[in-house]
Amino acid sequence: MVKRIKLRTLFIGGCITLFFLVLLGRVFWIQVLERDFWQARAAGQWAHTSVIKAVRGTIEDRNGKVLASDVPAYTVVVNPDAISALGIGKEVITGLHELLGKPEDELKALVEAKDENGKYLKNREIRNEGWRIDRELRDKVDEFIEKLKDEHDTLETGVGLIREQKRYYPQQTLAAHILGYTDRDGNAVMGFEKYFDMRLKGEDGKLFYQSDGKGIKLPDSEDAYQPVVNGSDFKLTIDSTIQYYIEQAMQKAYAEYKPKSITVIAADPRTMEILGLANMPTFNPNEFWNYASNPGAFFNHAIKTRFEPGSTFKIVPLAGAVEENLFDPNATFMSGSIRIKGYGKPLYDQKRSGYGEITFLEGVKRSSNVAFVKLGYEMLGPERLLQYVDDFGFNDPTGIDLPGEISGIVNPTPNNASENATIAFGHGKVQVTPIQQLAAMAAIANGGKLMVPHVVKESTDPNTGRITVTQPQVVRQVISEESASETGSYLEQVVADLVHGTGRHAYIEGYRVAGKTGTAIKPDGKGGYDRNKVHSSFLGYVPANNPKIVVYVGIDEPANAAGGGAAAGPVFKEIVSEVLSYMGVPKVTTGDRGSVSVSVKNAPSAQRSAPDLTGKMVQTARKLLMDQGFDFETVGGGSEVVSQYPEAGTLLASGQKIYLLSQQDDQASIPDLRGQSLRDALEVLNLLKVKISVEGEGYITGQTESTQNGKRLVQLKLSPMGAYGEDIPVSTAEEEASEAGGSGG
Repeated sequence: MVKRIKLRTLFIGGCITLFFLVLLGRVFWIQVLERDFWQARAAGQWAHTSVIKAVRGTIEDRNGKVLASDVPAYTVVVNPDAISALGIGKEVITGLHELLGKPEDELKALVEAKDENGKYLKNREIRNEGWRIDRELRDKVDEFIEKLKDEHDTLETGVGLIREQKRYYPQQTLAAHILGYTDRDGNAVMGFEKYFDMRLKGEDGKLFYQSDGKGIKLPDSEDAYQPVVNGSDFKLTIDSTIQYYIEQAMQKAYAEYKPKSITVIAADPRTMEILGLANMPTFNPNEFWNYASNPGAFFNHAIKTRFEPGSTFKIVPLAGAVEENLFDPNATFMSGSIRIKGYGKPLYDQKRSGYGEITFLEGVKRSSNVAFVKLGYEMLGPERLLQYVDDFGFNDPTGIDLPGEISGIVNPTPNNASENATIAFGHGKVQVTPIQQLAAMAAIANGGKLMVPHVVKESTDPNTGRITVTQPQVVRQVISEESASETGSYLEQVVADLVHGTGRHAYIEGYRVAGKTGTAIKPDGKGGYDRNKVHSSFLGYVPANNPKIVVYVGIDEPANAAGGGAAAGPVFKEIVSEVLSYMGVPKVTTGDRGSVSVSVKNAPSAQRSAPDLTGKMVQTARKLLMDQGFDFETVGGGSEVVSQYPEAGTLLASGQKIYLLSQQDDQASIPDLRGQSLRDALEVLNLLKVKISVEGEGYITGQTESTQNGKRLVQLKLSPMGAYGEDIPVSTAEEEASEAGGSGG
């Protein structure tokens, strides 16, 4: 008996000893050998990270109108466990179906969701119908939740809302192709949002802290803080009002011509700030998911589509010929057709029978293909023509600050006569983009400078307050300022000649418009052309003598193959008429509407008298002059007109400015007197009581300001009247044939 007790005691003691040794070994294993693993796991239990979301930068137009910003949003969630406990599943499904429009079977799956063990889940988001909804719908969901609480006498209904942020575009479709959009997860998808995503989204902040098992922060928690970096705010060059005028005019044309697409771009030619850019079809970035069946609505044709331009490309050989002193407006040629060496077939005008023997100026106005083959292929020659094509930027992207821009391609086969000749009138081995054409026309408008178009006016870093302003960027001087001015005078007659000019549909009473039409017959995909499908366009700037805006209008496959003059010209006219009035650009007195001469010297005009403005408030005087179409300039910073030139009752010459002096002291700024007569300049400067020196004869072409013996001195440089003052003879050949029937203007 005793022996058995001893054996049992030894056995139990041995087991206890063995258990102790195993336990000790296990502790050693955990505490020593696996120390790092278990320490990291423990830290994971009490260490937490709280994310502080960065605010995405706001996008505004040039005047401060918000185009895109983050706003509060709300996501609807359901708690299947709580809903099941209350027994209100059917009620919840029906109510949320009516509010959110989500199918009942999908709601049922969410409301009755269980885990793998058959237990009801706690929270489920209702996507996509209840995901990041707006305040108005949130209020309706709140009412539904309160109704459930009242009817079932409970504080927990199983339906709730989570507050979040979402991107919102308050102007709806306005400037959609510029802005682009972010998806529901906040990821930038296209447009400006995509191009500047890194700067717009900023960087989330983080707070690292320690807590107990219940998530309560420990008193001695070792906190670490990574500050949030909010995204930069951007002010664009876009003017929402101009953008609105553009889109309104496009909608009318889209309804009338039912084309594949329409593209319009407007810019300030002096800086290449984009004032407006739009395409149709378009989309609403707030509801991007509704356009899944029409992906073409998202396509930005302005920078991503290349095409044969037709006659709008003729500005290149024209400018080149003027620059090389090869263009003689009075020289004549036989229109209709032309044969070139090395090519068996003739090249034709849009009117194959031609217009007889006409001047090159009339050839420009009628958009004669023969005229431009002679200018570009025969006079300039293929090598020089292609050099001007390169100089005007048609083989390179413009560098606009939007994503996805492609380059044009102008690559005729060397020594291929037909390919090199047809480039001169915008057909064959020449494909360009709308933004390239706008930049080229702007170079003619601004004195020969090819510039980089841009949509960012300035950006602000909200974390430092630093403002970065975009400066105009010149790529190269393509042609001289004099050549640009002369080229512009010929393009002005394309519009001003209301009998022969292909651009006459863009004529605007009271404004000098320079422009060029284009009607490019589209390739049929079989090596030929389909005359029933055209790309119609108009490219122009206003006022011709002091450009404020340059506009491109392109219509792809308008109904009935309507030409550039007939289809695109009126769109240009409607947009520019509104914009010039909005900008406050005064009209000038013009001569007889049927007159096609834009000569300054001999243009007939109905003389008007200068109104009496002395003593009136400047704002009142400005409105009166603007309403009556006077050209004027205010001098000084006062609120009342103290004197004027010319005096009240003086007969005004066509286009003569009225100067309003509102500050009669030494601080008044000197107005821009270029283009004025010496007499007018002297009268204005005498009003300002400044010293004057004069060099040369003719009209004011330059002025500099300095100080002499403590008094301000203005030095005036005079030159004879230039290109705009020349008498340009106008042919009276027969009526132009239909524009849509050829590859001309």
